[in-house]
Amino acid sequence: MTASPPAWVITGPTSGFGHATALELAAHGTVVLVGRNASKLAAVQAEIESRGGAATPVVADLSDIESARSAAAEVAALGLPIRGVLNNAGVMLSRPATSRQGWELSFATNHLGPLAFTDGLIPHLPAGTNVVFVTSAAEDPERLPAVRTGFRGGRYISAAAAARGEYTPDGSKRAGMDAYATSKQGNLAAVFSLTRQHPQLHFRAIEPGVNPGSNLGELPVPLRLLSKALAPLLTVFPHFTTSERAGRVIATIVTDTSSATGTYYDENGKPMQASKQVSDPAFSDRYIAESRDLIATV
Repeated sequence: MTASPPAWVITGPTSGFGHATALELAAHGTVVLVGRNASKLAAVQAEIESRGGAATPVVADLSDIESARSAAAEVAALGLPIRGVLNNAGVMLSRPATSRQGWELSFATNHLGPLAFTDGLIPHLPAGTNVVFVTSAAEDPERLPAVRTGFRGGRYISAAAAARGEYTPDGSKRAGMDAYATSKQGNLAAVFSLTRQHPQLHFRAIEPGVNPGSNLGELPVPLRLLSKALAPLLTVFPHFTTSERAGRVIATIVTDTSSATGTYYDENGKPMQASKQVSDPAFSDRYIAESRDLIATV
């Protein structure tokens, strides 16, 4: 009897890094596409199937805790042999916005929803499954490239404060940057804390690099198209990448069969250091415990 091909779960697969990674993962088995836009998911599914691959869509809004939980249950109910989970969905906003629960939208989308989704899936994941979070070095206040663009690192006070859009003083002068950096610090906190809590699984994080052509920010369409055109030229500079290049690196980390866990990778797939703050086990464990307490109110 032939064994079923492995399955790879990816959130945010309809554009940017996520789309490129979904296409790469399709060469390794069935791809479970988790996103909020049914028509866009169907388009990616059709693209994968036109190349001879297999894909299954699951509609969910990761900024909504109830939707994130339902998505985890729906993925588990598929009964597929999951080998990897990629938490890729994310936003970076320059204007205030809130989730269905009334929480700051970047924090809800980038951290709380993915944590709820992952916690819902963990009981259904076989030993050795890779669980990967796409994060950002913007969380590190000592990361010079991030500082030069206006970031001041993660500004975490508590999960409840971040959900209200409140951060430690002396943060970024640019709107949305503290929210983004703090939420992405939450992804690293999840990787480090969950590594200690679930040694049977492999938790990993990746900083995918800077891609001006991604759909993460809020650039007008003409500027976004120009950025995509220029992105390949910018890869001669450190930390710059393209969606296709990042997709290959991310897929390699998701499908890697080594026992590496609690590892943080850079845009080239090489291990890198997180900020001193989130590398402290007491801090990352507190971050996740407080996040779960907040999620439990829903």
